[in-house]
Amino acid sequence: MRRTIFLLLAVSLFHFAIQAQSTLNNKLRGTWITNVASDAMLNKKNVEEAVLNCKRNGLTDIFVVVWNNGLTTYPSKVVEKYIGIKQDPRYKKFDPIASFVSEGHKHGLKVHAWFEFGFSYAYKDSSLNNWLSKYPNWVGRDQKQNLLKKNGFFWWNSMHPEVQDFMHQMVLEVVQNYKIDGVQGDDRLPAMPSEGGYDSYTAKVFADEHNGVNPPVDAKNPLWLQWRANKLNDFAKKLYASVKKTNASCMVSWAPSIFPWSLEQYLQDWPTWLKDGYADLIIPQVYRYQYDNYAATLKAVAKQVPASLKNKIYPGILTSLGDGYRVDSTFFEKMIALNRQEGYHGEVLFYYETIKDAKKSIYKN
Repeated sequence: MRRTIFLLLAVSLFHFAIQAQSTLNNKLRGTWITNVASDAMLNKKNVEEAVLNCKRNGLTDIFVVVWNNGLTTYPSKVVEKYIGIKQDPRYKKFDPIASFVSEGHKHGLKVHAWFEFGFSYAYKDSSLNNWLSKYPNWVGRDQKQNLLKKNGFFWWNSMHPEVQDFMHQMVLEVVQNYKIDGVQGDDRLPAMPSEGGYDSYTAKVFADEHNGVNPPVDAKNPLWLQWRANKLNDFAKKLYASVKKTNASCMVSWAPSIFPWSLEQYLQDWPTWLKDGYADLIIPQVYRYQYDNYAATLKAVAKQVPASLKNKIYPGILTSLGDGYRVDSTFFEKMIALNRQEGYHGEVLFYYETIKDAKKSIYKN
């Protein structure tokens, strides 16, 4: 009898230890580090300071921008091949992602390469870079055949095979050349404004698959929305497989808009990405300025995926903006408490300046 009790106790303790380790491994407290309204990436000293600030505040992961406004923050042979510009000139031969990987790993932090602009090639002025002039056949078009533009961002046709191939090459370049822990797309990767898809290439593909019928005039037509979203799903699935083939331990995460708005506005059917197995993490942008709105949105997320996949979701929360917004500590603490109450093991903060400005650790434990 004693032996049986001892064995049962040992099994129970082992099971508890496995569960505890699993919970520990699921913990993620992250932040996005961008090169807009922040100087964290400009030089080695700033990188070191940023990493130490993240460590001091109890973070585990940092998501560092590598692709922004048609340029890379790292030296890219892929982009140089396409437009003759190897790196954003503001870095003057400094490689921020290499520095973040080195410093981050030194302090036990995971570092992810964040492809912020995704399938967007410019912001506000498309003439400021070489993409439009060199690859006019890549651009997205709306119904009136205007350049595809939404909220100030100019977009490529995300369905075009050459556009997808370029993005594929750029992501794999980072995976191959840096000891990063993950790569990430957000509300622009994979994505495209639902006003797009009326370019000649996409219209022809749709017609070929629908007995010669042209795309619906209504950009929000459910069939038309889902058809385009499925094309982006296919891209995400292929990219995921390529990343894993290159480095099986490299995490692939997506930080999309909130569903179903993400599908209706940007063709992002992210519950499918999770269900079909080409997302290691989903970080939905639960960006809200009021607690009640945050709570309602967060609770809606849980209904959009099977309970068994909920452990792959970490809310993205808005804590600062370049215009001076900083979340107050009470609101922040209430959001974190709700995240834990709802079963989420962490979150990712937009963005790093919140942590830089903090007078004390933003996490109480």
